[in-house]
Amino acid sequence: MTDTPPNDTPSDTPPDRIASHPSSSFYNAEALERGIGVRFKDAERHDVDEYCVSESWIRVALGKKVDRKGAALTIKLTGPVEVWYRDQPKEAD
Repeated sequence: MTDTPPNDTPSDTPPDRIASHPSSSFYNAEALERGIGVRFKDAERHDVDEYCVSESWIRVALGKKVDRKGAALTIKLTGPVEVWYRDQPKEAD
């Protein structure tokens, strides 16, 4: 099964900006739990730590380098960003 972006309805689109680190103000556990696919410059990426669709950038880890607190160092890459949910929303009972 391929993870291609489906034709989503506007109400079922991922947030414009999201971060995977819980200390960030853009962290969204519910959205991350569903799984978000990211396509950057026409290539699907699985190593994205943070993205912003409206500003057209992603952040990815810079190898295995870490800062003094043990957090991974990241680099900001600019270019076209496309995001989608990998699975369907859970049905309300």
